[in-house]
Amino acid sequence: MKAEALKGHLDLLLLAVVEDGPRHGYALMEELRIRTADALDLPEGTIYPALHRLERAGLLASKWTEVGGRRRRVYELTSHGKGTVEEKRRDWQAFALAVQGVLGPKVEPWPNPA
Repeated sequence: MKAEALKGHLDLLLLAVVEDGPRHGYALMEELRIRTADALDLPEGTIYPALHRLERAGLLASKWTEVGGRRRRVYELTSHGKGTVEEKRRDWQAFALAVQGVLGPKVEPWPNPA
């Protein structure tokens, strides 16, 4: 998938993954890759700046944890982030429905009985 196709959508995708529970950056990247059947195999240079932007906006909070002697920064939704992901999801669904109306299968008009 081309990077420009993600513009405006990456934040919602990240918020939706974190909505399922706190995750560290690498786990977020892996979950996006898995859920999209490898269509979104995004590099760290794309993910981490977006996570930091979402944190600065107050949509995510992070804390350092240690697992097996390794420090990891774990991200979770804030209450503001929960409301935002719900709102953005509704907006996306309305947009996707509208686009499907234009790009979806062509429907033949009913035959005129006259």
